[in-house]
Amino acid sequence: MLEVVRIPVLSDNYVWLLHDDASGETVAVDPAVAEPVLEAARQRGWTIGQIWNTHWHGDHVGGNAAIKAATGCIITGPAAEAEKIGTLDRTVREGDSVRIGAHQATVLEVPAHTAGHIAYHLADDRLIFVGDTLFAMGCGRLFEGTAAQMFANMQRFAALPDDTAVYCAHEYTQSNGRFALTVEPDNAALRARMGDVDAARSRGEATVPTSIGQERATNVFMRARDVAQLAERRAAKDAA
Repeated sequence: MLEVVRIPVLSDNYVWLLHDDASGETVAVDPAVAEPVLEAARQRGWTIGQIWNTHWHGDHVGGNAAIKAATGCIITGPAAEAEKIGTLDRTVREGDSVRIGAHQATVLEVPAHTAGHIAYHLADDRLIFVGDTLFAMGCGRLFEGTAAQMFANMQRFAALPDDTAVYCAHEYTQSNGRFALTVEPDNAALRARMGDVDAARSRGEATVPTSIGQERATNVFMRARDVAQLAERRAAKDAA
């Protein structure tokens, strides 16, 4: 059985610890910093054996070196961004796989937020780590890619089973939802979800992971009918 632990760090980042009970193996996904991640593992009696990076931004790889120094873990990340990350032991591309115990994650190349961004999809376990490509009711900014790439990513994610758990790396849900309501004010599922999100945030609770089913119903970027509409929505969100 896989256990996923959320570790809030910095102002709005989430680092994920993925632990396999059967093998005792533990993976840290996108460690922005080291000490809170190491401490979360220590508290549970776990040792981090791997790091999986989705892209090169510092708030996703900043803890790599210190965690490796403390544990000797193997760091995996996108081949296209190996030079920018600088701490990778293994590089991966579309279709490659990584493992935690008997559980396999397939690498998906999902460029747009950064040119070499990847996701890790554990299909048999119905979960995916998406970094900054897909957010709860949002998508990543197009720093190094195009709206066409992001549209393709959204369509690819939308084709996954509805019960796939989506682990993104930031707590942006409330602001994303507020924007989404300006785009689809008559979306009943969106209005209901925002009620839940507002209540959760008022209690200081996290709103991720999300699910593919929730995003299909309420994410205005995933629901965009074409590239032009996604580009228009992304530009409007950036300007908001």
